[in-house]
Amino acid sequence: MSGENSSADDVQRVWDVVVVGAGPAGASAAYAAAVAGRRVLLLEKAELPRYKTCGGGIIGPSRDALPPGFELPLKDRVHAVTFSNNGRFTRTRRSKQMMFGLINRPEFDQQLVEHAQKAGAELRTGAAVQRVEQHGAAVPDRRTVAVVLQGGETLLARAVVGADGSASRIGAHVGVKVDQVDLGLEAEIPVPETVAEDWKGRVLIDWGPMPGSYGWVFPKGDTLTVGVISARGEGAATKRYLEDFVARLGLAGFEPSISSGHLTRCRADDSPLSRGRVLVCGDAAGLLEPWTREGISFALRSGRLAGEWAVRIAEAHDAVDTRRQALNYAFAVKAGLGVEMSIGKRMLAVFERRPGLFHAALTGFRPAWRAFKEITQGRTSLGELVRSHPLAQRALTTLAPEPVALEKAAGVDSGDVDGADGADGADTEDSVTS
Repeated sequence: MSGENSSADDVQRVWDVVVVGAGPAGASAAYAAAVAGRRVLLLEKAELPRYKTCGGGIIGPSRDALPPGFELPLKDRVHAVTFSNNGRFTRTRRSKQMMFGLINRPEFDQQLVEHAQKAGAELRTGAAVQRVEQHGAAVPDRRTVAVVLQGGETLLARAVVGADGSASRIGAHVGVKVDQVDLGLEAEIPVPETVAEDWKGRVLIDWGPMPGSYGWVFPKGDTLTVGVISARGEGAATKRYLEDFVARLGLAGFEPSISSGHLTRCRADDSPLSRGRVLVCGDAAGLLEPWTREGISFALRSGRLAGEWAVRIAEAHDAVDTRRQALNYAFAVKAGLGVEMSIGKRMLAVFERRPGLFHAALTGFRPAWRAFKEITQGRTSLGELVRSHPLAQRALTTLAPEPVALEKAAGVDSGDVDGADGADGADTEDSVTS
């Protein structure tokens, strides 16, 4: 419960923290705030479980950010990746250790919400938020935020976390700005057992025909998740890419159980993460990796931070302390996720111009493959890779625009780089096949 002011808050029906959106970011925020002993309300406009357009890859950073005791509902464990460059030069690389797992979002999100509930959060589904207000008649004092639902009901909170997706109403209130919008198209394709067996433990990544585009096949038991993504504004070309991709894979004869699309949005560098007593996280804040557009790990990590700092904001008694805690939240996000995003933007800039270079590196250059494995397994990150591997730093500063900005974003002083693990001998975990 909320401590000294709990009895007064009960009378006024004031929640310590209201979280809007019950995806990975929102559930993580609700869990973090509830574990701290606060009164938490988690709002979700849909009924759970619900489908989300998402490849469902769970990389190391995602696993590390899950609540204690969380058992991943894995549909497959990936030990091999097939790479192709717009359908050509197909090669497969393998690892003895699992690189990442594959989940279905309805089950995964449901389990995260259940963990938040077990920690003490209250869930309310079918609750669509129309707006939040921090001033006006609906707000009894400066320590309170009004959350207005469609239909007119008003809820009161000491702090609000917006985790309501890429088209976030809370993000609009905060003033989130984006500088990269991409369109993802996806099909869930049930396949016969013989086809499913061919894909077991292996994913496909295809570098696509439009700049910055790529496609994927993620096996999940008797279903293949097949999708493509490219910059918004290329809708017709993106649709053609998916159709050609599915046909090239020999899957055109199977009827998808679900076909869907989704816009992903990456925040601008100067985009705010808070306004008053309102924080945003996950897709609502535009937090995802710009090159791969991976968002689950960013949602889980930023959601946890948002929940922790929402507790501090709920306890703040004046605007100065509220602002201090909000700035601390922004610093925590930018120091970790912001560094990864900054480097990811440079990676995307190179990839848009030279996808063949990435394909050649990942399929034929052992250190590049090793880096890919270590990132997916959670043993390193893009930021750490640039900081600790001179070869990676040299490659990016040579190929990426604004190399000085890249070094600053990664916390790298080029004059301080020394030592390298370089080639560390034969990697017996890997094999390459055509």
